[in-house]
Amino acid sequence: VQLQASGGGLVQAGGSLKLSCAASGRTFSTYFRGWFRQAPGKEREFVAGISRKGGSTYYADSVKGRFTISRDNAENTVYLQMNSLKPEDTAVYYCAASATIVEVTSVYEYDYWGQGTQVTVSS
Repeated sequence: VQLQASGGGLVQAGGSLKLSCAASGRTFSTYFRGWFRQAPGKEREFVAGISRKGGSTYYADSVKGRFTISRDNAENTVYLQMNSLKPEDTAVYYCAASATIVEVTSVYEYDYWGQGTQVTVSS
């Protein structure tokens, strides 16, 4: 079972990136999917989450209106479209999956994690 995050890179402030998280080894269509990020010296924090069929989405206040989470269950993939990027968005971004989500913002609720992809936003 593996989650593979990709799409990170270096971008100027105001730019955009789209992250992808492909799952393999099992079907994650029944799992809640989330994105977290961790900046150097800081704790891992919730960024966005999406329900099993995509009908409900959740965002951290810091990214609301700029980031969009989506999923394609046929492709077993979740996406994070990031627009109007700011230097404070710089972090390693991790995707995660939860079988029985209760608190979507808690790292302890997630059963599987990807390896992370670096996003760097220059000013």
